[in-house]
Amino acid sequence: MISVQTIINAPIEIVWKLWTLPEHILKWNSPSLEWHTTLAENDLKNNGQFKYTMQTKDQSAGFDFEGVYTNINVFSLIEYKLFDNRTGSILFEENNNGVKITETFEPNNQDSKDMQKQWCQAVIDNFKAYAELNETTINN
Repeated sequence: MISVQTIINAPIEIVWKLWTLPEHILKWNSPSLEWHTTLAENDLKNNGQFKYTMQTKDQSAGFDFEGVYTNINVFSLIEYKLFDNRTGSILFEENNNGVKITETFEPNNQDSKDMQKQWCQAVIDNFKAYAELNETTINN
């Protein structure tokens, strides 16, 4: 398993919205300026499906990240199973500093674990920057 985490200086309700609403996922779900998410579909409920299409801006590479939610606890936990049968989870923990997000997932067999961890950490760091920049403009 691979695990990455960050602490977001924002209320849990805001963090949850920014993490789960497709219109926001499109804006933060990338590891670098060379990548972007071109499609975000998210049916956030048990047995609901999700699909994020990630692509380089020059269209030289891309992939779909898609699966089904196996357990949703609002403001606390998202568990999922990808269509290739790998599993993962995102834990949201409120503390004095804001919200700690810990994402844990099974790596794929094609890419090095180190590369996958760096990629996911870059995405979660991008989320932190987006959330902290936008948290005051989001309605509760």
